[in-house]
Amino acid sequence: MSIELESINKQFGDFTALDNVSLTIPAGELVALLGPSGCGKTTLLRIIAGLESADAGRILFNGENTTDRHVRERKVGFVFQHYALFKHMTVFDNVAFGLTVRPRSSRPSKGEIRDKVMGLLKLVQLDFLADRYPAQLSGGQRQRIALARALAVEPQVLLLDEPFGALDAQVRAELRRWLRRLHDEIHVTSVFVTHDQEEALEVADRIVVMNKGRVEQAGTPDQVYDHPANPFVLNFLGNVNLFHGRLQHGGIEPDSRNAVSYVRSHDIEIERSPQDSTALRAEIKHIQKLGPSVRVTLVVAGGGEFIEAELTRDTYQSIGLQQGEQVYVRPRQVRVFVEDYQI
Repeated sequence: MSIELESINKQFGDFTALDNVSLTIPAGELVALLGPSGCGKTTLLRIIAGLESADAGRILFNGENTTDRHVRERKVGFVFQHYALFKHMTVFDNVAFGLTVRPRSSRPSKGEIRDKVMGLLKLVQLDFLADRYPAQLSGGQRQRIALARALAVEPQVLLLDEPFGALDAQVRAELRRWLRRLHDEIHVTSVFVTHDQEEALEVADRIVVMNKGRVEQAGTPDQVYDHPANPFVLNFLGNVNLFHGRLQHGGIEPDSRNAVSYVRSHDIEIERSPQDSTALRAEIKHIQKLGPSVRVTLVVAGGGEFIEAELTRDTYQSIGLQQGEQVYVRPRQVRVFVEDYQI
């Protein structure tokens, strides 16, 4: 099921939630709507579902206009951040709910419902918990049950709103890998909302970066990370250092067009002596060890600009850096944008 959004606009009073958003989601893809809070990603997801109405624009499923169709007619499955499971129902009954409330004419038999539910519980690897209640499950298990419930009605589109936002970091990492494997098995067109860059880069086939109700860039994880369309996308997808001017010939040269050079922290190399003319002299101000990586804060000689470099622990130990010493930093993968873009 492909999804096309054509010139979608949405206002809440004086606030513009979506500003002329157009987007194509190919059938069978897992797409992430990525952006900061308030950028419009959840509003866009709810409009796709039919839980919100657009003020202007069209929504097409497989080329068919569904803009005015009720949510029940769109055949979408929706998974919320906080599970929304029925506390008084068992796991089995929660997953079966969407099937049991169908009109009698389209309702499966009890045997068919049981086979369907147990098959889904096996798919999400929780068939042994069918008789438990939500309060007896962990957060990660509850979210998998919520996903099984959404899949029970055989949706043509699966929508997930910050599906792992209420979970701790380790469970999040495990579930997003599980979601990727599950999607590769079922191939339902899926759209999920997240503000977690790592989550989007790891899970999605395609990432839609949003800001202030607009789509800044849409593309594969490699496209948006390696070829950011503008400073917002570059900044949002990793720690970035800004140099006001062009980096060249061992210094920062002012530019008549107010150019700014952007370098990600892991693209800053630290050297004892300059290896070429692109190296800048700097002083180490702070060293912070973060598990397998080390963050080094430096101030560039002359210009006084602070920059951050991110090294592997092995690289840091091999260089033997000390706070307060003079070193040279060499930026790689420099990206230059003119400073008239409003982030």
